[in-house]
Amino acid sequence: MASTETPRSAKRTRRPPPGIVREDSDDELGIDDHPWEWVYADSNQTSRAYNGTASRKRKRHVEDRPEIVGARMGSFHCSLGDTVLLKAEGNGEAWVGIICAFLEDDEGDKVADFMWFSSEREIRNKLKKRTDNVWNELYITPSWDKNPLASINGRAQVMSLEQYQKRYPHGKVPRNSRDYGKIFVCRRGCNTRTATYTEEFIWEDLYHGAEDIHDLVEFVQGKTKATRKRRVPRQESPDALYNDLPQDDDDVQRSPQKPTTPRKSRGTAQGTPRKSKPATPSSQRKIMIKKHLEFTPLATRILSPSHHASSPFQIARANLHVASVPTSLPCRESEFSLVYSHLEAAITDGMGTCIYISGTPGTGKTATVREVVSRLDESVQSDELDDFIFVEINGMKITDPHQAYSLLWEALKGQRVSPAQALDLLEREFSHPSPRRVPCVVLMDELDQLVTKNQGVMYNFFNWPGLKHSRLIVLAVANTMDLPERTLSNKISSRLGLTRITFPGYNHEQLMKIVQSRLEGVPDNVVEPDAVQFASRKVAAVSGDARRALDICRRAVELAEAEVKSTHPTTDPSTPSKRQRAKEAKGELPVKKKTLGRVTIETVRRAISEATSSPLQQYLRALPFASRLLLAALLARTQRTGLAESTYGDVLEEMQRSLRLANGNRQLELLEKRTNRITNNGAWENKTRQDAKGVRLAGLGAAAVDLTGAGIINLEAHKAERPSKIRLAVGDEEVRLAFRDDPDIKAMCLLV
Repeated sequence: MASTETPRSAKRTRRPPPGIVREDSDDELGIDDHPWEWVYADSNQTSRAYNGTASRKRKRHVEDRPEIVGARMGSFHCSLGDTVLLKAEGNGEAWVGIICAFLEDDEGDKVADFMWFSSEREIRNKLKKRTDNVWNELYITPSWDKNPLASINGRAQVMSLEQYQKRYPHGKVPRNSRDYGKIFVCRRGCNTRTATYTEEFIWEDLYHGAEDIHDLVEFVQGKTKATRKRRVPRQESPDALYNDLPQDDDDVQRSPQKPTTPRKSRGTAQGTPRKSKPATPSSQRKIMIKKHLEFTPLATRILSPSHHASSPFQIARANLHVASVPTSLPCRESEFSLVYSHLEAAITDGMGTCIYISGTPGTGKTATVREVVSRLDESVQSDELDDFIFVEINGMKITDPHQAYSLLWEALKGQRVSPAQALDLLEREFSHPSPRRVPCVVLMDELDQLVTKNQGVMYNFFNWPGLKHSRLIVLAVANTMDLPERTLSNKISSRLGLTRITFPGYNHEQLMKIVQSRLEGVPDNVVEPDAVQFASRKVAAVSGDARRALDICRRAVELAEAEVKSTHPTTDPSTPSKRQRAKEAKGELPVKKKTLGRVTIETVRRAISEATSSPLQQYLRALPFASRLLLAALLARTQRTGLAESTYGDVLEEMQRSLRLANGNRQLELLEKRTNRITNNGAWENKTRQDAKGVRLAGLGAAAVDLTGAGIINLEAHKAERPSKIRLAVGDEEVRLAFRDDPDIKAMCLLV
């Protein structure tokens, strides 16, 4: 067959090869490109292919036509219930399916609904994969898909193992035989998503033709598990408020608990192209699959627990470290339930979706998503949820946003390719339906770092979940709630959808609970509750960042430990033994007062002072007024837009806006006096505020260059011009803490 159309579900790569390997092609259909014709139940007359106006006119009377029982292309004929081959694109593989229905799509193209056979290579669960299969054995599956008739590549024969051994006693089909690559053995049914099998059967007793399709479907569905049982969440999701609303008919049909037999009345095929698009130049390039890098493992050193957990201070420091993984995430129960419910529903239904998660840094966004994925993976292991693929793409860990394509393709297929090749492969993968595709969950962290000039990366990742058969679930995590509206174009923000979850900053009570949960099990209670409350209130007043609170408490523990070692250098800081405690309880030993070495409010105050008195912050506080004003304006611009990079002109406009709002304040008087000292021309009364602003703005260029030389900011080409790109080279929190008590910056209302 000369047609270049391929089945939408047949686009696969060679690794792993999921289809049936074949070396011949189109041997039954010939080389002439004849149009496909319908064969009706009450007549041997066939209907010619129709297009254009005639097609639209005849589609109006589709209900009046007799039932379609077959299709013909030249001398090749196939009917309902026939087992046929469907050719994949140029990789020597084929799919095997049973024709369950003939129908026409919305564009008038002739398509068929196929019930698929699957090979053992398509079963992902290696623990449940059977090992007694023969080389050409297939499993009948409860999966269907619509494909154009042009994808049919000949007939296939399915038989029982006994019949196959009788026909071919040597176990192999001769290569010179016309049946080579077309005869398969089927003795079990299987649901590839749940890896559940039916008992062994004899194919000739189970299936004879089109009249047995309905019984075959009921048998496979009844003997296999259609979907894993959804686990009831421990906490009620807010979405449960909508469970009482009546469901429409579409929701009932989409329910996975009630699978239906594919019939002609299921509807028309959606998304099937009229003609396969010609391959783009990028798709014709040879795909170079890179091998995984091999590293020589370094010698590992095993530390004894007594090394790092020999004292309460060391245990507390280890538990308070931001890299320590807690057993639970306190104060994020409602957000956890929301993410869990949306993600579980998307995986179970096999639907693609986008979920936008926003919140200030340190509010537990990434940790919550990872905990949700961990719980869902536990459900998969216990057969309560369908299998899924998880990949995390962090914008801060890749040098180019386009590398996200390579990471996603490697997670899906295990192949390392270039970003350009990965984009082409992903487009082809998500544009073609496949009932065997496993849902893929993508965590896109630090979303603002993945923004490109043409926004192509963001568009593709938000557009693919909307495709009908992609089964791609994107979790976009960013620090600002309005990043899509401020940064992305309308066509991208509209594809993001309405599923948005906001993580608010922690208050002091929540921070106390988080720190105290980390200190549970630490002996001797080295951290006083008042000290924890003091640190939590200080952090909550600035940012509500849990990581900041943990760092301050951890530094306070280090100060207390250093105080003990400096006062009693020979004292063993280890936890007192049970015998010593018993003697103290009986009065044989005096009870030691544990005032030394405990973390008090004063210890936390010293830790906060150290955090705010670093050499960098001392340098920032000692900067001249122009430099501090420029830094404050740059930080205000970054917080308002959510972008780390701005232009020098935008920063100047941000500062001018604050100057107008601060009209009549002490800051303007200070600005005017400094302007008068710089110009030294004319009397003070002759200078207006507008003139003062102009002179001061002209003097900010030298301040920007000085800050660039000191490594505080990055300025494009070291030139203070309006189009020049500018961004902070230090942490936002460092600048905020340095200017927190600055009266001049407070008067400008630049930092909130």
